[in-house]
Amino acid sequence: MQFKDQLDFVRQHVKKNRMRIFTTILATTMGCAFLIVLASVAFGLQNSLKKEVLSDDTLTRIEVYNNGNKEIEPTEIKKMKNVNAVTMNTLIQTGNLEANIDAYKGSPEVILTDFKENEKANLKLSKGTYPEKADGVVVGYNVAQILLSKEDEKKLEKEKDASKINIGIQESMIGKKITLNWKNEETKKKVTRTFTIEGVGPKPKKEWEQDGTIRISKENEEALVQDLKTLYGKKLKAEEMIYRTTAVYATDLEAVTAINKALQDEGYATYTVSQQLEEMNLLFLALKAGLIFVGTIAILIASIGIFNTMTMAVTERTREIGVMKAIGASPKLIQRLFVMESAYIGVIGTVIAVIISYIVSFTANYAIPKILYMATNEKEFLTTEIQFSAIPWQLVVIAAAISIGVAILSGWRPARKATKIDVIQALRQD
Repeated sequence: MQFKDQLDFVRQHVKKNRMRIFTTILATTMGCAFLIVLASVAFGLQNSLKKEVLSDDTLTRIEVYNNGNKEIEPTEIKKMKNVNAVTMNTLIQTGNLEANIDAYKGSPEVILTDFKENEKANLKLSKGTYPEKADGVVVGYNVAQILLSKEDEKKLEKEKDASKINIGIQESMIGKKITLNWKNEETKKKVTRTFTIEGVGPKPKKEWEQDGTIRISKENEEALVQDLKTLYGKKLKAEEMIYRTTAVYATDLEAVTAINKALQDEGYATYTVSQQLEEMNLLFLALKAGLIFVGTIAILIASIGIFNTMTMAVTERTREIGVMKAIGASPKLIQRLFVMESAYIGVIGTVIAVIISYIVSFTANYAIPKILYMATNEKEFLTTEIQFSAIPWQLVVIAAAISIGVAILSGWRPARKATKIDVIQALRQD
């Protein structure tokens, strides 16, 4: 009996019991679709978080911390293989600061940095260039909106939502003078320094983020710290006035792991985006495995229907099986025909389940943000990039293998029973 004839044999018997086969396929479809949709939630959230992590920082960046045992030595770190740049940012965290540009004023944060190392690290600016002189500064992308005039303050009193009105400096800030005033409220003394804006930092990658910093050359650190000590008292320690952060930039992504290990061997505490990704991937691997296991239970429940359907098929076809044996059909052929029938149910159910799963996934990603917006009236849900469901081909392969595999196993026992039917007893049945 050729394979084509075997397929025709299976199709004929499926047509004879359409309603029973339909309900069995439906159960298989529901079980497989449940597995795919359930696991797709984990894949979708993982994709969203991964995208969030990768957009939040540079992949070649390694943050270095002093763990209390070893002081950070940038000169020594720069000697390490494949280190492209070492940036040290110093946040001035002491004093009542006010910044002025013409009639605009506000209270941004001041950071001391090495502009040459920033250029080496390929940290781009949205406008202008990195300063070459000590009196040049780079302002954050949102500094123009932080500094307000008296007219802007009056506008904000009338309209609380700043996004609906134009406030702050509207023209280009490149070339403008910015004055920084640190004032001691008790003594009324102040320290004033004036700089020239030569660059504007990059636009934050997230809409809710704001960069309101003013970056000054590290060449000003010693004089500035001394001025602040004089302003607030000689007893004030430098470490109480400033907070340092250090970042190492590798030449390429492949070098990050080796540099990170070298830094840890030197006694530094480190953090990289790749570490976060590894931890996140491990967490989601466990979550996906758990969800696939739960989905598999649904398929196992559906397999009970396949087992019952095939058992009834064997019982109903006892005489037919006897005739096949009488004309020379081997037990392996009979067993194969019934296994093929159960596999047919599994394949059809799986194909339909995959189609339904993709429809559900697409609908969820499209509709859920709109439903959340209608429920909360928060516009952020309409612009969110969160992916609620994702179905990669690997998930389809895993679900198909489980679904079809369970279907075949469910039909195996009834198929074995068919091979053991006695020919004479079978022919006697009406």
